[in-house]
Amino acid sequence: MNELELQKMAVEVRKGVVTAVHSAKSGHPGGSLSAADIYTYLFFEELNIDPENPDKADRDRFVLSKGHTAPGYYSVLANRGFFPVEDLPTLRHVGSYLQGHPDRKHIPGVDMSSGSLGQGISAAVGMALSAKLSNDSYRVYTLLGDGEIQEGQVWEAAMFAGHRKLDNFVAIVDNNGLQIDGPVDEVCSPYPIDEKFEAFGFHVINVDGHDFQALKAAFDEAKATKGQPTAIIAKTLKGKGVSFMEGQASWHGTAPNDEQYAQAMEDLKKAGESLCQK
Repeated sequence: MNELELQKMAVEVRKGVVTAVHSAKSGHPGGSLSAADIYTYLFFEELNIDPENPDKADRDRFVLSKGHTAPGYYSVLANRGFFPVEDLPTLRHVGSYLQGHPDRKHIPGVDMSSGSLGQGISAAVGMALSAKLSNDSYRVYTLLGDGEIQEGQVWEAAMFAGHRKLDNFVAIVDNNGLQIDGPVDEVCSPYPIDEKFEAFGFHVINVDGHDFQALKAAFDEAKATKGQPTAIIAKTLKGKGVSFMEGQASWHGTAPNDEQYAQAMEDLKKAGESLCQK
């Protein structure tokens, strides 16, 4: 995909997020929307994956460590062809395979059941070590929240990855600056995030998480880095793409009502139309 195509797809991913969370009347739109461009780049450009064979042995692995942003994960998986987009409105409904957090047993394309914050990165590091021990070529990626990295287990995993020089491992931090209780630097500041990962032996890249050219350069640099794991610190905007959700911690885990849903979809429709004129 070229940059314009990726931008258009990111709009579709955001529509899926808003639709799913509205239908469920619960869920986490803010962090799903902030990570939508990262999800889009990963699943349409970066990852070696095949929707027709989701468990192929040499696939790249992805672990959503901040598992509560499953609506964004599900939306990109659906748009990539792992399951029907029409199933997104069943999010969190009784009997639906699209649970509130990713479920490895029931959702095609999911490599790790996650949701307990801090644990996803540990599992991902284990996958990366396994690849090294088996001389397998696959790479492992994990997406964390900036509030999530307040968890101590994150840094135990980082220490291990750096010590074992897991250069097939990439940790991405969705640095939208907000968590459920407010600004991360006021709740329990994780800053400076880049210097912390560097201290644990990571090659660190700071990037605009909404700029596809910058994301491409960052992931290419990560692939070229040898002897170190990579941490990509992606600066993003919580609620990106929906006017009244942008930069608002209150939309961390709140579902839009019918009127808000209509406004959100109108925002995204206009964004898509604007891209079609380019």
